[in-house]
Amino acid sequence: MNLGLKNKVALVAGGSMGLGLAVTMEMAREGAKMAICALDDPSLPDAEELIRRETGAEVIAVAADVSDPLQAARFVRKAMAHYGTVDILVNNAGGPPSVGFMDIDDDMWASGFRLNLLSTIVMTREVVPVMKEKRWGRIINMTSISVKQPIDGLILSNTIRSGVIGLAKTLSNELAPFNITVNSVCPGYTLTERVRSLARTVAEKEKTNPEAVIKRWESTIPMGRLGRPEEFAALVTFLASEQAGYITGAAIQIDGGWYKGVM
Repeated sequence: MNLGLKNKVALVAGGSMGLGLAVTMEMAREGAKMAICALDDPSLPDAEELIRRETGAEVIAVAADVSDPLQAARFVRKAMAHYGTVDILVNNAGGPPSVGFMDIDDDMWASGFRLNLLSTIVMTREVVPVMKEKRWGRIINMTSISVKQPIDGLILSNTIRSGVIGLAKTLSNELAPFNITVNSVCPGYTLTERVRSLARTVAEKEKTNPEAVIKRWESTIPMGRLGRPEEFAALVTFLASEQAGYITGAAIQIDGGWYKGVM
């Protein structure tokens, strides 16, 4: 299927590793011109070179900490200045740590807010005027299955990521007349470094090993396994496509059936 992404300009925050890198690779293979950002570390130029080598796509990488509003805005502005436009924005940032409620102080709440909700607000605000003028755009928020079924031990993520869903649903109505869609994707347990890190944290608390924790998670998933980043990336890429133009305001889980609700 031709998804109509050739020469579209796509911005992916957190695009140097994990789910963000998988999304970037998939869109690049579809012919999109890519801009990624991540923290200023050795993985960023390595990811830029990998994307270019494996897909042949044009790509730029910008060092940015999206929990800093100025850096988040600078990433978007630099990407738009380089390409002259923007068509797709994928809002993505690492999740807050696993901490109990009484161990979270005001600074941690504020940090989680800046990382996951304010970053989404800032980057979206930067692209909307351009998308409105073009009367075409795709805004996709990477959240978590925890927005539909809260996960014990992740109260920061459960709370703040749910704010992203409220923002996206409201904004989707405001932007629909301009042919701009706003959707959220809600991954369940997917085999990324973040999930491995979470397994190590849980294992340490339970005095067991990470492999046992992952096996327990797999036993709760009807498909009997964790998801693959490539499967998640395929969903995000479809939502960015021409064919997904009538999907907006949706929060779509991709979790192997783990979520037990009917909506």
